[in-house]
Amino acid sequence: MRNFKKLLSLILISMFSVILIGCGSNEKNEEASIEDATLKIGLMPAVDTAPILIAEKNGYFKDAGIDVEIEIYNNAQNRQSALQSNAIDGAMTDFIAVATNVDGGFDIKATTMTDGMFPVLATEGATDKKDIKVGMMEVSVSNYLIDKWLGDKYNVEKVFINEIPARLAALKSGEVDMSLFPEPVASNGELQGLKKNVYGMDDEFSADCLVFTGKAISEKPNTIKAFHEAYNKAVEEINKNPEIAKDILIEKIPNTNPAVKDIMVLPTYKKAALPSDEYLQSVIDWTEKTLNKDLSVKPADLLEGKFVK
Repeated sequence: MRNFKKLLSLILISMFSVILIGCGSNEKNEEASIEDATLKIGLMPAVDTAPILIAEKNGYFKDAGIDVEIEIYNNAQNRQSALQSNAIDGAMTDFIAVATNVDGGFDIKATTMTDGMFPVLATEGATDKKDIKVGMMEVSVSNYLIDKWLGDKYNVEKVFINEIPARLAALKSGEVDMSLFPEPVASNGELQGLKKNVYGMDDEFSADCLVFTGKAISEKPNTIKAFHEAYNKAVEEINKNPEIAKDILIEKIPNTNPAVKDIMVLPTYKKAALPSDEYLQSVIDWTEKTLNKDLSVKPADLLEGKFVK
């Protein structure tokens, strides 16, 4: 009997130890599975940024339990380098760049379109010419839109200048006749005496987008989901009062003259969404033709749709 009690005691102690170890392991697993709720986002000096900047200012990111760090780049190559080195988790870019990046093996996905506005600035008398030099970035929405808007009106010589301030300087010096800029940079140029032409951004879909790295999508899915929800909340606020978009752009984009508020052209801001496969295929086709290169990508390769469903 006494031996039986000892045996029973040993069994109970062993079971209790297993339970404690199991609980400890579960706690460690839960701690290990806690998601990093921080995001670093690279933006460009463009009206696309307004919903993100409003979400930051109004505390929508904090309300969603995430911490978003924002950096604004003037040079798309510098933003691209930060993205490729995982110095940032996501960035504003365009589907032309996404297609070439994915084709090159870079693991990024577009999670939503963004709403841009790209006026064309021109020097005095440039619009009356037939042969023009136009400043732009080579693999980008600027090249795509120049073909779309000016290709059938002018004989266009493309001059590739990646950095926005350098592109503006080239236009002011007469090195090029026209150049495409995002708002509010375009309105800054208008204040300096350049002619601003708005060709319209009324397509159903936008070539601009927000991307995240595959690493960020894998490791921070709930954080990215919360980011898009805060983005949508900011879009609702802007559509109630578009003036707040102008105010935040003037406040946050470096070297923006407050006088642009009266002449800045805003897009119609839309909640997070992705374009159709047909639209993306047309972008891929244009990119192949322009770069004289076949891309081994299809529309689905460029997208991660789970954050807009």
